[in-house]
Formats: sequence, C-alpha cells, structure tokens
Amino acid sequence: MKYKIEKNSKKPAYLQLYNQLRNDIVEKIIAPGSKMPSKRLLSEELGISVITVEHAYAMLCDEGYVTSRERSGYFVCRDSSALSAYSGVYRPHIHIKSQNSQNEDFPFSAYAKTIRRVLSDYGDKIILKTPGKGSEELQNAIRDYLARVRGMTVSSQQIVIGSGAEYLYTLITQIFDKDMIYGIESPSYEKIEQIYKSASVEYRKLELKGDGITSAALKVSDARILHVTPFHSYPSGISASASKRAEYVDWACSKNGYIIEDDYESEFSVFAKPADTIYSIAPQGRVIYVNTFSRSLSSALRIGYMVLPENLLEKYEEKLGFRSCTVPAFDQYILAEFINSGELERHINRLRRKYRKLKQKS
Repeated sequence: MKYKIEKNSKKPAYLQLYNQLRNDIVEKIIAPGSKMPSKRLLSEELGISVITVEHAYAMLCDEGYVTSRERSGYFVCRDSSALSAYSGVYRPHIHIKSQNSQNEDFPFSAYAKTIRRVLSDYGDKIILKTPGKGSEELQNAIRDYLARVRGMTVSSQQIVIGSGAEYLYTLITQIFDKDMIYGIESPSYEKIEQIYKSASVEYRKLELKGDGITSAALKVSDARILHVTPFHSYPSGISASASKRAEYVDWACSKNGYIIEDDYESEFSVFAKPADTIYSIAPQGRVIYVNTFSRSLSSALRIGYMVLPENLLEKYEEKLGFRSCTVPAFDQYILAEFINSGELERHINRLRRKYRKLKQKS
C-alpha cells in the first residue's frame, strides 16, 4: 500500500492519513464513486488503530470528499448530489456575538504585554505612515499565519490590509470595471448586498441551499464574480462541501471569472483540520481571499485583510495605489507581534476548546 505513517512526525497519524487520502481523491487517483480502502485494511497495513482511521474518514466525510454507506463502507463522492446528509445540511454552531462575551474572551493580558513590547521596540516608527497596502511586518505575519493554519502559499505583496471586511469589499468593486456582475448567496449577510448596492454595481441573488449555492442557480447566472462564505454562511449556517467548493472553482474557470472567498469564522471549526479554502484548491488568479480578526480577537480592532491573485496586483496599483492604509501603524505592529509570538493561535485554540464544550452541552 502506498500510504505511510511517519511515527516520528509531529503531525498526528489521523491527519497524515487524511492528507494522503484527500490528495488522492482531489487528483482523482481514487476515482469519483469508487470504494475507499476498508478501515481494517488501513489499520493493519499502516500499523495504526481502527479508531485513528475512523477519525481520518470522519474528516473526509464532513468535508464532503467521501460518504459513508451503512454496511458497505466509504465511497468517494461523485458530485454535490452524492454527498452524505451530514455534510450537506444546516449544522448549528455556537455564535458568540455580544460585546460582553467578546470582552470576556479577549486576551487582555497577552495583548497588553504585546503593546508594551511594541512601544519599547518600535520607538517613533509607530507614528510613521505605512505603505498603502499595509506594513511589511503585518503582511509577513499574515503570510506565515496563512501558511501554517490554512495551508495557503501567498506572497506578502498579495496582502492588502484594511479596516474590516466591508471596507475591503468596497475596494474590490473599484478594482473591477463597473459592468462586472456579482453573484451573492441568498440568504447572505445583509451588509454584503448593501455594499454592492451602494457601490452601484449589478448583483444577482443566488439560491443557497443544502451544501451551497445550487447548481441550477450557478448555471443560469450571468454573474462573473461570485461572493461566497464557504464556512457557516450567515444567517443560514450552511457550509459548502468539498464538492461544492470544487464546483465554484469550475464555475469561475468556465466564466473566466473570479471568486471572493469570505473565510470568516473558519478558525472555529470544531474539527482539528478546517476545510480547505477555495483559494488553496483553485488555479492561480481566480480567488480573492478575505478574512478579518473581528471574530478571532475583537470586532473593535477593525482590522481585516485580503489576498489578491497576482494577476490583479497591477490593476490594484493602477486604480487604488494612491490610497493610504486605513489601519493605524501602531495597531498593525501590535497585531503582527501578537501573531508572530504565537499568542493568536493559542487564543484561538482556547476558544475552540471552550466552544466545543458548549456545543457538547447544547
């Protein structure tokens, strides 16, 4: 058998197996619709427990790569209609939206320590203007964070810092020509529609159902830019399956279009390995990735970022290169240090443990 488990690896055995199986499914080495190796066979061949194999298969099921059939085993999904019921339905999760709960969770001590360190180490640099796309320090920190946590390989120059996702959406509408038509989830976060309306661009509401925007809605839409929230879209709570994410990518390629991927809240997946970003599975140049620190730290920080595909960098500079960064230099340096020190990931892990416990009790 081609699969191997490195006993000395820091990565858990179930994640090693998950990654190898997922790669074979994505590359169609294991054909759509075909049966996966049995749990017992993998367990015996790799020298790991059946429970470890079950954990890997559970992640593949949840992300929509495979489906479980009672007394028959696991099978690779053929398309979105073949997904298991578990991966294609509303899955309620814990929303912590109130200001009080955000205050309770905010890592005041670690953040205050970071502020003092920046004041001591950066000197008068904190009052100097940063480049228009943001400080190099924060761009680099986000670049490394995305590589560690989301498996995304990007350059610092692709990252644009701004004061929240809503501001970044507005920038995106200014990068493209006014005759571009946008497709948005229906239902979706109300401010998304408001932003496109205020920017005087055309948009279409595309029915969101099951495991994402319906195939029928995608097929008839005249949109060229698709705005999606793949993980727990608000207010529906729907997460796009792996098959649906791949369908979005196919749609963008066939339309010679783009996807705006709003990856809000994905860090708080209850699983050890969040679902792949659309950015990481799409061909270069098709996806604009957007995220913020509103959920992971606090909405009061008003710091977000987008990753532009390299083929849009020249257009960005041409149309928006004159703009100043809307996030103060001091705030950028604090966040960069907070990320680089590992405090952000420790904070997120603490919250994930807390939310898992709350979910188990609910």
